[in-house]
This record gives sequence, structure tokens and C-alpha cells, in this order.
Amino acid sequence: MKPLIETERLLQRKITLDDKEKLFRLHSDPDVQKYTGEPVVKSIGEIEKAIRTRINDYEKYGYVRWATFLKSEMQFVGWAGLAYLPEFDEIDLGYRFLPEFWGSGLATEASRAILTYGFDKLKLKKIIAIAMKENKASIRVMEKVGMEFDKFTPYESGSEDAVWYWCDQKLITTNKRH
Repeated sequence: MKPLIETERLLQRKITLDDKEKLFRLHSDPDVQKYTGEPVVKSIGEIEKAIRTRINDYEKYGYVRWATFLKSEMQFVGWAGLAYLPEFDEIDLGYRFLPEFWGSGLATEASRAILTYGFDKLKLKKIIAIAMKENKASIRVMEKVGMEFDKFTPYESGSEDAVWYWCDQKLITTNKRH
């Protein structure tokens, strides 16, 4: 399948049902799920349902979370991309990687490319990102790509406050960090 986004080290493409084992490995890892607010996935069936939702979202919105691979070996590292959050009428930047790739700068690299794609190709006006307050690594990625703090507010009613960041194309251009 043709990649949608390519960076120095990464290729990103649409997620397909062929990715179900890789995604199951990712989402069944308690360390990966720790700061997501989602339970550990218990079955391939749950992943297949999630993939079908992603495929439908791509058809509906033109963007989605993308399977992310190291270009050199075409090794699956996780996913990163955009998702429309209808409950907030916002477009969310998100990423989730296998633990062996944490701390290698891949989330930052993927996020920069996704923001460029979102603003340049999709002509989006605003993109947000949300993380649990304890997820310092994710918050650091948001800051490194030039997003700015917006607010502390729960993602779901009754849950603890999450950290919300935002950006538009002008902000990203102004705040480019290396």
C-alpha cells in the first residue's frame, strides 16, 4: 500500500485488517495503554472492530490514525495520525508506539509530519492534542512540535483533568523548535 506520509525514518499508511496482529500486540501491552484512558485489548476481534472504525473514519473525514513503520526495515512501530472527535468538534493529533521505540524521537518526527500534512494537504484550521497529566513524554512531544497549552479539563465526564494543547499553522510556523 502506498505511504501517505514519509519522513527521514518513517513511512505512514492507512491501517488495514492485515495489521491486526501488530495492532493487537500494541494495544494489549499494559505499558502502552497506561496513559491512554483505554483498557488493555483482550482479543483480535476488538482490534478488527477498531480497524473497521478507522477505515470508515478515513472514508468519512479523509484522515485517520496511520500505521507507522521504520523505513529501513519496514518494521511496525505503532500508529500516529489525526482523528475527528465529534464530541468536541475537534481534530486530534495522537500517537502510540511500541515501548522499544519510546525515547527515540519517532513520536516527534511523526507528529511534525502529520501537522504539516494536516495544514498543507488537508487545509485544516486547528489541531489539538490531549494527554493525561502524568504522561510527561507525550506532553513534551506536543511542546517540541510547537503546540501550546490550552487547558486542563477532563476528556470524559467524571474523569481526571487531562492536558489539552492546540495549534494552527501560524502557531506551528512561529514555534518551530529543534
